[in-house]
Amino acid sequence: MTIALAAPHAAAVDAGRSAIAAGGNALDAALAAAAMLTVVYPHQCAIGGDVIALVRRPDGSTTAVVAAGTAPAAVAEAAAAWSEVPRAGAGSVTVPGMVAGWTAIAGLGAVLPVSRALAAAADVADGGTRVSAGLARALVSRADAIHADAGLREVFTRDGALLAEGDVLVQPALAASLRRLAADPRDFYVGEIARALVRTLRAHGGVHTDDDFAGYRPEVVGALTRTIGDAEYSVAPPPSVGAILLGVAAAGEREPGAPELLEASVRGARARGAHLGDPAAGPVDLEALLALDAPPLTGPGEPRPQGDTAAVVAIDDDGYAVTIVQSVYQTFGSGLLDPVTGILLHNRGGAFSIDPASPAAIRPGARPPHTLAPAIVDRRDVTVVAGCQGGRAQPWILAQLLPDATDPATDLDELLGRPRWVIGDRDLGHDRLTLVTEPGVGLDVIERAETLGLGVAAFPGPADEAGHVQFVRRVGDAGVRDAASDPRADGVAVLVPAS
Repeated sequence: MTIALAAPHAAAVDAGRSAIAAGGNALDAALAAAAMLTVVYPHQCAIGGDVIALVRRPDGSTTAVVAAGTAPAAVAEAAAAWSEVPRAGAGSVTVPGMVAGWTAIAGLGAVLPVSRALAAAADVADGGTRVSAGLARALVSRADAIHADAGLREVFTRDGALLAEGDVLVQPALAASLRRLAADPRDFYVGEIARALVRTLRAHGGVHTDDDFAGYRPEVVGALTRTIGDAEYSVAPPPSVGAILLGVAAAGEREPGAPELLEASVRGARARGAHLGDPAAGPVDLEALLALDAPPLTGPGEPRPQGDTAAVVAIDDDGYAVTIVQSVYQTFGSGLLDPVTGILLHNRGGAFSIDPASPAAIRPGARPPHTLAPAIVDRRDVTVVAGCQGGRAQPWILAQLLPDATDPATDLDELLGRPRWVIGDRDLGHDRLTLVTEPGVGLDVIERAETLGLGVAAFPGPADEAGHVQFVRRVGDAGVRDAASDPRADGVAVLVPAS
């Protein structure tokens, strides 16, 4: 058997290799890589964040694990005094879903205990890891936040200066937490770790309680699946933005061409703002999301993320496949790192709205709209498993790539190296919806953007904001065929023989 694995950091892939050598399948390899990423890529994901995943099992079923964090029960009282939802600090923190999400993924067919992945990550946190180029860029981009928080400052500075590329990052408090979780993952929600996180959040003005953590459960549900042309797309349901990916991909199938895909993406941005929320907390118009049906955008978007997410994808010859997309949301999340546990907390709650009429209205126990969009696409005898970093642009990044990725003649490395475009506003540093292109994007896309009234800007070269995409692919009787990791990140893709 062969297992294909791709992740945005070599240490994560090495952890996956180790799991495979120990007899693990694709799920075990991906979970090992995902756990390691929280140590070596903390600016993009941490155990104080969320995860949304898709798991394909040998019977052909595809299950979504939506481990999106929930707002604390007392949030309505706190929000009454807000003029807007905080983008950082304790008010932006929902109960993190990542650890519970990993446990749910493992329950869908992993053969190794999650404790093995957590213990391996703990060893690296204790022993140290070299600061990657991506982490070094992130530290510079959030220097003020790093210096402002005692927990972040202790971990990511040395003698008052930010760690630089190649420096050794050591995280002993995080290592101790990972070992505690290896013994009992529920400690994150009902044990000493939960109590420490609640103390830190409340000390910074949060309204979180032990009961908020103890009551957290991830959602495990069938994937949202639609046939688009001759392909079947599977994504996670709301509050994931996966439905927008389906809508944009369907529009691109009906009217092929980059300019048409851009126009569909603009409609998708509008539909997301108008309709995406948590169906467990209030009505969500799924059909409007799929149809990209919405009025023009009003008001500002979200602040610039500068790297927010990490994806791991894996597939094996036995019929297991998984895409795990995990995140702290904006770079270094809420800007709070609990010094007792070493855990960095995300700021996913910053995506809520204080407008009670919004589908994203902040409510007790609600999950915010989520940018994470794992995808599995089947076209005839080809299966492509995809995950993407890219903030709110994930649907249009993936829609530019997936049709060609499902053609077995397409070289995945070449595909990921092609120039891309994204649209956004404040998340890309602009005050209105703007097309931003990498060098080499066609003039026809730029002209359509101008026709649509978008701003137009350009990246100087390949850009983090254009996404870090991970792919693995299986082709019919040939079994696992190839894997690719985005050249914009620090990643690796491998094919590993398994016993």
